[in-house]
Amino acid sequence: MGISLQKGQKISLDKEAGSSLTRIVMGLGWDSVKKGGLLGGLFGGGGDIDLDASCLLFDESGNLVDTVWFRQLRSQDGSIEHTGDNRTGEGEGDDEQIRVNLAAVPANIKSLVFTVNNFTGQDFSQVANAFCRILNGANNSEIARYDLSCQGSHNAMIMAKVYRHSGEWKMHAIGEVGQGRVASELLPQITPHL
Repeated sequence: MGISLQKGQKISLDKEAGSSLTRIVMGLGWDSVKKGGLLGGLFGGGGDIDLDASCLLFDESGNLVDTVWFRQLRSQDGSIEHTGDNRTGEGEGDDEQIRVNLAAVPANIKSLVFTVNNFTGQDFSQVANAFCRILNGANNSEIARYDLSCQGSHNAMIMAKVYRHSGEWKMHAIGEVGQGRVASELLPQITPHL
């Protein structure tokens, strides 16, 4: 079991994994809030919720180079792959995954920023059992987890930045909430973290 991430925490992915990491996976899971009671029916409780995992690739100067998301399932260089869009949260475990071959990420890419957006627009208070996590891609052991079950009027989160530093990959748990149905709407909030 990995560490539970706190906002602003920085960790060395290699140290958490116990070895040099070559592959990581961002997993995202959730369930729709169950319909229940008269008020739930009156105020639109329940229904399908479509959370989306995205990975934005930035260069040394903070320029957006590429985005992996439900409309582009592979990075242009092929080092990052999205397993596909899940629109309901049905099923156990991760509902969406983004797989990253760190060894193949081009040298000009300094930072990978992982985000979660609610494409259907509901705020996170209407989403049950929502989490995102980083796994060691070699053995699927969990390195770090972020609980998204925070209540509130936001429908997006900048989860974490994975970045190169002194020859190793590190992770900064950003945990900043925002508004936006797609990752590109979070760019003004992401830029200060680059």
